[in-house]
Formats: sequence, C-alpha cells, structure tokens
Amino acid sequence: MGKILIVYASRSNETKGIAELIAEGVRLSGHEAFIKRVDLIKTEEDLKRYDAYAFGSPTYHAKMVNSMKQLLFIAERAELEGKPGGSFGAYGWSGEAAPRIFDTMTHIYKMQMVSGPLMLKASWVEGGIDAAMGYGKNIASLI
Repeated sequence: MGKILIVYASRSNETKGIAELIAEGVRLSGHEAFIKRVDLIKTEEDLKRYDAYAFGSPTYHAKMVNSMKQLLFIAERAELEGKPGGSFGAYGWSGEAAPRIFDTMTHIYKMQMVSGPLMLKASWVEGGIDAAMGYGKNIASLI
C-alpha cells in the first residue's frame, strides 16, 4: 500500500474539497491518502515520506496563491524525481495555477505525472466529484 500526500492551498475551500475527493479516490484504490494544508509543509523533510504527490492551488488573478509558490520552492529540494504526481485546482475564469504546478512537477522535479492537471470550477460542478475521485485513482495507479 502506497502513501500519497495531497497538499492544497485554498481561500474559499473549493480546492480543499477537490483535495478531499482526490483522497477518496486514492483510498478506493487501496492506498493511504494524507491531506495537508500548504502551510503545514515547512521543509523538504515534510515531503520525503511519501510514494506519490498531488499539489493544488486555486487560481486568483491568473496566478496560484503565494503559499503554493513557496511550497514549490521547498519541493524542489525534496528529491521527487521519478515519483508519481498530479496537480489540481479550482478556478473562476482562467485556471492557470494547476497547469503551472503540473509543468513545474514535470520539468523541474522530473516526476512521473498523470495525463494532465485537474482543473475544476468546484468539486460539485460539472461532474467534478467523479473527475476528482478518478484523478486520485489515476495517481494511485502509478505507484
């Protein structure tokens, strides 16, 4: 059984809701899911005990929130190369955060990523529940 860390930043709890559904998909796949708010990750050591990762941030004014940017700098030192991963985020209009996180995980960390970022307006809109749970299952399948 693998351990999957899901780290999220959230302002209105939409990204948190997506993180919780991703975790449910992970658990349905027979793995352990650990959900943490981004501010609980202080050093790269906080990231090193897991088999796979999902990082998520909402998009505000075409950007990810600053706390997620800080996490990405920490994660760069965490030796994540080859680990399975994914990115996700809630957005109102443009949704740039999740793809930027995904690209960082792919090209900087050199992780083994799922097919693409998960971008939802909210977990409960337009099939979001199934999409988020399926995304968790997809990450788990890479372990």
